[in-house]
Amino acid sequence: MTTRPSPLAFRIHGLDCAEEVAVLKRELGPLVGGEGNLGFDVLNAKMSVTADPPVSSAEIQAAVARTGMRAEPWADDKAALAAEGFWERNRRTALTAGSGVLLLAGAGTHAALTGARTAFVEEGVTSPPATVVALYLVSILAGVWTVLPKAWVALKRLRPDMNLLMVVAVVGAVALGQWLEAATVAFLFALSLALEAWSVGRARRAVAALLALTPPEARLLHPDGREETVPPAQVPVGGRFRVRPGDRLPLDGKVVDGAGSVDQSPITGESVPVPKAPGDEVFAGTINGEGSLTVESTRPVSDTTLARITRMVGEAQSRRAPSEQWVETFARYYTPAVMALALVVLFVPPLLLGGAWGEWLYRALVLLVIACPCALVISTPVSIVAALAAAAKNGVLIKGGVYVEAPARLKAVAMDKTGTLTLGKPQVVEVVPMNGHTAEELLERAAALEAQSTHPLAHAVLAYATAKGVTVPPAEDFRILPGKGAAGRVRGTDYWLGSHRYLEERGQETPDVHDRLEALSAAGRAVVVVGNDRHVCGFISLADTVRREAKQAVSDLRAAGVEHIVMLTGDNRGTADAVARQTGVDEVYAELLPADKVTKVEALVAKYGAVAMIGDGVNDAPALARATVGLAMGAIGTDAAIETADIALMSDDLAKLPWLVRHSRRALGIIRQNIAFALGVKAVFVALTLLGYSSMWAAVAADSGATLVVVLNALRLLRSH
Repeated sequence: MTTRPSPLAFRIHGLDCAEEVAVLKRELGPLVGGEGNLGFDVLNAKMSVTADPPVSSAEIQAAVARTGMRAEPWADDKAALAAEGFWERNRRTALTAGSGVLLLAGAGTHAALTGARTAFVEEGVTSPPATVVALYLVSILAGVWTVLPKAWVALKRLRPDMNLLMVVAVVGAVALGQWLEAATVAFLFALSLALEAWSVGRARRAVAALLALTPPEARLLHPDGREETVPPAQVPVGGRFRVRPGDRLPLDGKVVDGAGSVDQSPITGESVPVPKAPGDEVFAGTINGEGSLTVESTRPVSDTTLARITRMVGEAQSRRAPSEQWVETFARYYTPAVMALALVVLFVPPLLLGGAWGEWLYRALVLLVIACPCALVISTPVSIVAALAAAAKNGVLIKGGVYVEAPARLKAVAMDKTGTLTLGKPQVVEVVPMNGHTAEELLERAAALEAQSTHPLAHAVLAYATAKGVTVPPAEDFRILPGKGAAGRVRGTDYWLGSHRYLEERGQETPDVHDRLEALSAAGRAVVVVGNDRHVCGFISLADTVRREAKQAVSDLRAAGVEHIVMLTGDNRGTADAVARQTGVDEVYAELLPADKVTKVEALVAKYGAVAMIGDGVNDAPALARATVGLAMGAIGTDAAIETADIALMSDDLAKLPWLVRHSRRALGIIRQNIAFALGVKAVFVALTLLGYSSMWAAVAADSGATLVVVLNALRLLRSH
């Protein structure tokens, strides 16, 4: 058995959008054994390489350099980023600003030396003064400096892209003596690329803000009681740390001492602080309220829920949304097609219609400028990144761009019962004493016998007794009755505890008790019967409580356009029907095995097309994988469910499900707006150019303006709540 080589990770300087990803795939794919061995995180300018046979880091860096970009080994630490010089961090901004300043200086100098009419109207007829030419030339070089290497690669590969189009247009304008226009084109193109980098940086900072929630220090408690301030990475799993009121938690863990409320909104999106007591789980990045807590670490700092959220959002960039794939495919054919059209515009009118070569060369160059797909290419990825970041901020972890759009198309939703529609924890709902016993006495006997059991019903009975202030005496001569219950002596009297079936087996059941217990069972309740050798002392009924938001969530899903809502459960029919009545789902399938859930989901997919499955357990994982969209109840969900699912609801709040559908539709709407607007601007300027009413600088200005509009429109998703 061969092991897959460990991936190499690189920071790619110049990686800002899908255009660069496509270039890197073409260049590195053959070197590393196929494009499938490359992974990209545009948000963090990161590339992962898993080559088989292995390829050296130097070979990869050399291949990246051939594309006009630069690669360096990935470093997570902030010190590595801080080591970058000012020029490295601000090169694009400085060159764009320099290009603009020199453009204005050249135009001003030209106007001052020759008059405004000669400078701005008759350019190309007479050559500008040498000083003006020098200013324009440096402005042009500053504007195209970062794209020249990429344009050269595109020319060598005979794969025209927007970088090559711009360089050809600028060179053509210079050849025609249009120095002002050439400099304007170079500056506006540099500005559009700077806007693109800024928009990705904005989304990048939105996600990075999540990671910044982890405090730099933890108060580690040593076994001897000594407290030491250390970095969170130095707290071992199982180690204990103290969290003072108002502090952020440095690690995931379980409370072992203290009580209070914790603001979990940075992780789960919950607006109200959550009460915490010993045994409760807490997350890194959340804010402790009024009480001091002692917490036992359950995960290292690199694997906290917060770290996993940040990592998954970053990795999500490599999973392309359908709209992104469409735009990328469209741009691949669109750019060469417009270049071919430009050649037709250049040659056909002069050769066949007697047109002037200079005029039609200019129109062909304008057409090349219009062909630049900046606004179109950036329209979708910025929207996707903004949608991912906004969802994470609201406690919904979407694992890929492909899953941002999917909820918008849902027609049916399948829900697991236990842990999804219900809390997954049985609770005492009724205590019924009989034959002269009081409720307190019944709880005392039951709690004494359940104290040594690990069954979930036993925990519920004990918790209820404690909450009622019942003192639990020890049970003597305690023994387990396998498959039946338990028995023991409490305060000198022998008692037994068991199920309805055990009561029948003992022959102590009366018709009245039988009818009451059957009614409880039909309502989906579990029953613990307590008795002694003489009679039945009473019984305690328990039920898995339906989430308080479940009914409203089902209603909101229908309002959001979901046609059919189904509950799938392995529980018995009576329990399932009771939960269905309380939540209002359309259809119930009970007593299902994991394979049965998959079959039901497949049937829903065949009937409705787009189907979501939401669950929290290991037995839900196969069905989650089969659904169009798999959603996990994240905070309490098992690792198997969370890893299999496409989306995780970190707050276990079902109300986030209809929110997700609305958010997805809003994102899809913005993507469509951006694509339509970008293509509309192109169509208008192509028509104007062919009719002779457009100019090169106006075309670039329109493209840059369109880029700004789609960026700002996409970033509206960051305010989604």
